[in-house]
This record gives sequence, C-alpha cells and structure tokens, in this order.
Amino acid sequence: MNVTFLPAPRRLVRRALLAALLPCLAGAALAADVCPGKTIKLIVPYPAGGTTDVMARTIAEALAPRLGKTVLVDNRGGAGGMTGTDQALKSAPDGCTYLVGLATSMLVNQYLYGKLPYDPQKDQALVTQIAVGPLVLLASPKLPVNSAPELLRHIEANKGQLAYGSWGMGSTAHLDGAWLSDKLKADMNHVPYKGEAAMLQDMVGGQFHIAFAALQSARPFIESGRLKALGVTGTERLAALPKVPTLLEQGIKDDVFRVTGWVGMSAPAKTPAAAVSRMAAEVHAILAQPEMRERFQQMGFIAVGNTPEEFRAVVQKDGPVWERVVKLSGAKLD
Repeated sequence: MNVTFLPAPRRLVRRALLAALLPCLAGAALAADVCPGKTIKLIVPYPAGGTTDVMARTIAEALAPRLGKTVLVDNRGGAGGMTGTDQALKSAPDGCTYLVGLATSMLVNQYLYGKLPYDPQKDQALVTQIAVGPLVLLASPKLPVNSAPELLRHIEANKGQLAYGSWGMGSTAHLDGAWLSDKLKADMNHVPYKGEAAMLQDMVGGQFHIAFAALQSARPFIESGRLKALGVTGTERLAALPKVPTLLEQGIKDDVFRVTGWVGMSAPAKTPAAAVSRMAAEVHAILAQPEMRERFQQMGFIAVGNTPEEFRAVVQKDGPVWERVVKLSGAKLD
C-alpha cells in the first residue's frame, strides 16, 4: 500500500525551512538537497497498519512541506522485514530512497541467519534512530510477585516449572526470556507464537507465566488487570506507564535489558553524506516537536532523532550484546 504526501505551497515551504535554519549551526547540512528528483521514497518492510508503518507515515507527512517534495511511503512486506530491507538497501544511492525499519532487520538478523540477502554492515548508511521501544516485563496475576526482583526470586525457587512466551523464535521477547532463564539457571520452557496478539491472549489464558511485550499491545491487558507489568527494559521509564520502573532501577543491570528494540532510518550505502545529514537533521527537527513526542509516547515509544554518528555509536555498542544473546539462546533461522 503506497501513500503519497505532497509538498505544501511554496510560501509555507520557505517558512518551514527558515524556521529550521535559523537556530541551527549545521547550515551546510540543512542547505544540501536530500534528493535531486521530485519524489522521496520511504520503504517500510512491513505491511501497512503496523507501528513502524504509522511512524513512517507520520514522518513522511511532516517531511513533505519541509523539503518541498513529494514523499511516498512504500510498504514492501515479506520474510519478516528482510524483503523490503533488501530492496531499500539495493536501491540507487541517490538520496531519494530510505529504509524505515526495525532493529531486527537492520541489526539483529545478521546474528540469527546464516545468510542474509544484504549485509547490514556494508549495504546501509545509517541516517537516524527514530525511536526506541522498551519492552514491558509481564507476569500472570496468578504469580505471587509484584516487582522484577520478586519475580526473579520466584523463578529461582521454582526451577523447571515456569514458561515464558514470545512472538517468535529469535524475537526480542525470545532473546530476553532466554537470557533471563540462563541467568537464573531456571530451565524455563520457551513457548513461541507467530504474533504478539496470539501470545498475549494465550498468556491471559494461562498457557505460560511471563513474557516481554510492547506496551501498545500489552496496555489493554495491563489496564484491565489481566496481566501485571513488573518493569520495562531500557534506560528510562515509559511516559505512558510512569509508575512502572525500569529493570535497571530495580537492580537488574544486565546489558540485554539495557538495550532496546528501535525504529531507525537508513539509506543505501554510498548515498551522499550531505543528503544523509540533511535527512537526519529534518527528522530530528520533526521529532523535537512536543506534539510529535507525545504521539510517539502514546504508542509506547521514546522519540530520538539522533545524528548519523550517534546512531552508528548505538549500533556499534548494541551489536555485540545482541550477538552474545543470540548465541546463548541457540536461535538460528534460515
């Protein structure tokens, strides 16, 4: 499903660009043309309607008037995001095509799959980390625990008797659960599903005891009391779940619970650096708007909008953590 966002009248474009230019020292980057043509394409490697797609459309709508160009959102689902990612990264490196994808296809899959159709390290120019998406550690109301430390003690006292769910082999939920089981030598059983909705429904039904899940999917179950929220991954609390502390705050300092999944933007390798910097600056300006940050918070994400250099630093720091966790989990996909 393709959606096109058209530029605003020329007068509004000039006003938006001036507003962005005045407070910025990076004038050269903002003066660079992102794309020599009239149309910019954002490829989303998932079907329309998902969270990544919604974020891409939100950004595309705001980008069109800022750049004075048509911005097209192109959904290319398939193979868990790999099909669209491959198509995006093998597009012409002219600054007109960008990938809006998840950490799984942009970073983690290289450790899960023996062979990918693309090389995340060589085929993409990182643009900006759009948002981070901490996961919520959930527990069945039947478990006699109300915090993450209490859960860990309960798991240690009931080794071999508990199970954790995930939305698929190799998913972030699986990797986090596998790490927790190994950390406590708990021999927990992994119950994989083909999607988060099915996982949560079965968890409410008592098929397993704990799981990591995205807030947007888990919120109805938390609010209704059908599931307990014991903590969140990452380094800061979710604004939409302010009373639930991070796992780090609760003394669980493992690197795997510090890193989070994220939505990021990249371009084909060899895309002009000036175009990459300009796009990163524009997305940063969009995400800095209070109303935009609020929209992302309601989806259970924390808006970022960092520079290409900062994004690369995140990937370089998180990559070894995911590689280590994938190896520990034993997850291998073909």
